[in-house]
Amino acid sequence: MFARVNSMGLFGIDSYMVRVEVDYGQGLPRVDLVGLPDTAVSESKNRVRSAVKNSGYQFPPSRITINLSPADIRKEGPIYDLPILIAILKAGQQLRADTDEFAFIGELSLDGMVRHVNGALPMVIRARDEGIKRVYVPQSNIRESSVVNGIEVYGVESVRDVIDHLNGEKELERAVYDENADSLVRPPVPDFRDVMGQQEARYALEIAAAGGHNILMVGPPGSGKSMLAKRLPSILPDMTFEESIRTTEIYSIAGALPEGVSLIRDRPFRSPHHTVSPAGLSGGGAVPRPGEISLAHNGVLFLDELPEFSRQAMEVLRQPIEDNRITISRVNASVTYPCSAMIVCAMNPCPCGYLGHPRRQCTCPEGAAKRYLSKISGPMLDRIDIHIEVPPVDFDKLSSKVAGECSADIKKRVNAARKKQQERLEGTGITCNAKMTPAMVKLYCNPTPKAMVMLEQAFEKLDLSARAYDKVLKVARTIADLENSEAIEASHIAQAVQFRSLDRKFRRE
Repeated sequence: MFARVNSMGLFGIDSYMVRVEVDYGQGLPRVDLVGLPDTAVSESKNRVRSAVKNSGYQFPPSRITINLSPADIRKEGPIYDLPILIAILKAGQQLRADTDEFAFIGELSLDGMVRHVNGALPMVIRARDEGIKRVYVPQSNIRESSVVNGIEVYGVESVRDVIDHLNGEKELERAVYDENADSLVRPPVPDFRDVMGQQEARYALEIAAAGGHNILMVGPPGSGKSMLAKRLPSILPDMTFEESIRTTEIYSIAGALPEGVSLIRDRPFRSPHHTVSPAGLSGGGAVPRPGEISLAHNGVLFLDELPEFSRQAMEVLRQPIEDNRITISRVNASVTYPCSAMIVCAMNPCPCGYLGHPRRQCTCPEGAAKRYLSKISGPMLDRIDIHIEVPPVDFDKLSSKVAGECSADIKKRVNAARKKQQERLEGTGITCNAKMTPAMVKLYCNPTPKAMVMLEQAFEKLDLSARAYDKVLKVARTIADLENSEAIEASHIAQAVQFRSLDRKFRRE
C-alpha cells in the first residue's frame, strides 16, 4: 500500500515542494525515514506514532518506509509531522479523501495537537505558485497565512480537525485576511514633536528617510541622538504591499512575527546591543537563520555607540550595505537573505564624549579621541551617506513650551519625495535614490553647470573617494526631490557636501 501527500520545505527565505511518500512493506514492524532528514525530522516518526494512537486511529503494525522527496535536499525542522501522519493514514486506507491538490504543514504533539511552525508564509506562497488549491496550517499560523491570495488556507488545532474536514464530517472556517485586525496591535511610534531644537539633525533625518540614505550622528551624551533615531520610523515612507510581504516572510522564518500580526505594515526598527556577535548581525547558525540586518529589511538598523561594536561585527556589514543581500555559507548549504535596510549610527566624538563640547571639558588623554574614531574603518565610514553633528541642546530650547513639527507633517514631505523617486525609477526594481546603480546616477543625477563646478571643488578639497562622489550626488538628488526641483542646483550640492565633511574632519584630527 502506497500514498503520497504534498508538503513544503524551507531553504533560506525560499520554499520548495516536498512529496511525502509512504509505503507499507512486508517484515517486522519498523519505520524507516529517508530523504536526508535532520534530527528533528527523524524524530517525527515517534511523534506521529503517538499522535495517531491518541487521536483514535490505528498505527499499522507493518514495515513502513517514509520518503521525503526530493531526496538530495536536507529536510529540517518538525514541519513534516502532519503530512507524514496524513500519508500513513491514507496508505492504511483510514483516510480515503483525495488530497492530491492539498498541502499539509505542521508539527504534532504526542496527543495529536498541531503546533506552530516557523516560515508558514513563504511556504503558503510557494504552495500557491506550485498550483496547490488548499493548504492546512497550524491554527497559530493562520493570521500570517491568510494574506496569500489565490489559495484556500485552513487553520487546524488537532489531527481530528484535519481528518474530519477531509472526510466531510466537520466544517473549518477558511482564513480571510483582516487588515483592520493588524491595526489594533500596531504599537505607537514616538513622534518628532517631542524633540526640542536639533533642527539640522531633524532635517538630515528627513533627507535620510526620503532617499533611504544611511546616516551617522556624532555628538556628546544627552544631545538626543538615540531619541532622534527612535523617531525615524515615524517619518519613513509607507511600505508597499510587496515590501510588507517580503519583510513578513523574514520574520516568519525567524519565528519573530509578533503574536496576532498577519502582515508587518510598519517598517522594522532593529537596535542590537553593541555586544552582538558578527553572526548575530549577519545571520548564521548550523541552520542559517536571518540576522539583525535581515530582520531590518525595508526598515532601520540602528547601531548605537558605533565604536563599541567589535571591528569584525562592523566589517561584516560592509558588503551587505552595498549589495542589499547577504549570503551565509555553511558546509551543508549557502543561503541568501535580503537586507535592504537604512543603517543609522550614533556615536560620541571621544571616549568621554565631550570633545568639542561648548561647556564641558574633554578628559580623555592625548590621542584617545583619534584612537576611538579609528575603530571605524574608512571603507565603513565611506558607505554612510550622511554625517551630522548633534550638538548639546540649550536650556532655552529644552524649556520651550512650543512643540516641534510633528512626524505626520514631515512624513507628508517624505512620501511626496519618495513618490517622485518611484515614478522616476519605475520598472527598475529600485524605489529610492540611495539604492541607485552607477548607471542610474549618471542618468538621473545631473547637476547644473554651476553645481558641477562646486562639486569639483569639493571633490578636490576633501579628497573624496569615488563612492563618496556617488553618495554626494544621491543625497543632492534627494534634497532636490524634497524641494520639488527637477534640476540639482548648487545649493543642493552644497548641502550634500556638508553632510560628507565629518569623516574628513575626524581624519585630520
